[in-house]
Amino acid sequence: MLKRIVNFFEAKTLTSKPLVVDAKKYGISSSSMSKDAVKVVSTLQKAGYEAYIVGGSVRDLLLGIRPKDFDVATNAQPTEIKSLFRRSRIIGRRFQIVHVQLSRELIEVTTFRSNEQSKSATVALRSAQMQQNESGMLIRDNVFGSINEDAQRRDLTVNALYYNPTDNTIHDFTNGLEDIRNRIIRMIGVPEARYREDPVRILRVIRFTAKLGFEIDPRTAKPIAKLADHLSHVSAPRLFDETLKLFMSGRGSKTLSLLRDHSVFGALIPQADRLMNNGKSNANQLIEQAFVNTDLRISSNQRVTPAFIYAVLLWPEVERLSNQLQEKGNSATYALGKAASEVISRQIVITAIPKRFTIPMREIWELQLQLPRRGGQRAKRFSEHSRFRAAYDFILLREQAGENLNGLGEWWTQYQESNEEQKQAMSDAAGRIPGKKRRHRNPRKKKVIED
Repeated sequence: MLKRIVNFFEAKTLTSKPLVVDAKKYGISSSSMSKDAVKVVSTLQKAGYEAYIVGGSVRDLLLGIRPKDFDVATNAQPTEIKSLFRRSRIIGRRFQIVHVQLSRELIEVTTFRSNEQSKSATVALRSAQMQQNESGMLIRDNVFGSINEDAQRRDLTVNALYYNPTDNTIHDFTNGLEDIRNRIIRMIGVPEARYREDPVRILRVIRFTAKLGFEIDPRTAKPIAKLADHLSHVSAPRLFDETLKLFMSGRGSKTLSLLRDHSVFGALIPQADRLMNNGKSNANQLIEQAFVNTDLRISSNQRVTPAFIYAVLLWPEVERLSNQLQEKGNSATYALGKAASEVISRQIVITAIPKRFTIPMREIWELQLQLPRRGGQRAKRFSEHSRFRAAYDFILLREQAGENLNGLGEWWTQYQESNEEQKQAMSDAAGRIPGKKRRHRNPRKKKVIED
């Protein structure tokens, strides 16, 4: 009972009277915001509704980061929002959202939501509005409320800031401004309950901590390891999308460290986590180096693909299983193909990697077997393969991680920098087996036909 009372008061730490500050104090004005977002807010306010720019865009501007997108929150309901904008549509079942498009930019507009169902609503209506499964996870949440309740329902204090472009003010219900100043990631309400409602919040805590370079509030961090297995309740397609946000954020190295520190990585990529923990392979070095390289590529505006990242994450297990199959007498090609199929099958039930990524993953792995065979016309043929560049980068990564491939990466680097004549000479030399003389056939003697 005492615990319930403590949790109740902890959940009610938000005030109904927000801290309202002049945004000018933080160097923010309506010109800092998206013109379309400001126009959406203005249209809603002129129609008699409350409306604010909310969330990540306000947070990023306070930190001097250029926002990627702008979201709007309002007390207008989805059908009312849609009626005000010609180019708009309602999407989502679990959370109804309205996408409004005034120009090329897409503005996401949500109705203020509440965690509490209306007491006046019928049981059937409340059931339709909000549904939770046995673990406490919300599977439907269309209960609308006030701005105060909406702030309480958001996940992190730093994401619960509301900006009104009409009077250039920021409304803070959750001490988000103070947490930004102190560089703290803090869950609103009781962290364990909020994680049970939506386990993806665990990943959001880690992602924003890595992205912003903040620290996790101890109360927010404490339940994460215990509840990490609740990520299995999240659909595999949604979890795949969330892993891309984690791994391709440009802060992948820090993200990996946080995922492992809080025992979350094993819930996402269990096959890699197991090998990283047993210390018997170079999985640690390979995966850590991959994220260092990926972060550098992103910071240099170079392309990174989910196929390459997942190829790295799953390669240690593919290699381990392939070696086992070869020890039983199977060919290297068969063993690799069999191992690849099994490893991918285990992973896609957790994070649903689409075929457009699993196919190139397999090709990258297959080329790891083929690229050492460089004699004759093979080198030319491999270098023209659509996955050659990714497979070559994979070779370099393996060498960076400490694997001895007998100078294979350097050979392929030199090959690509050579002219056609030099390439042919390199291929010819690579095709010769040391110590083995080339066999020359003796010309057949013509048979003499006697008269």
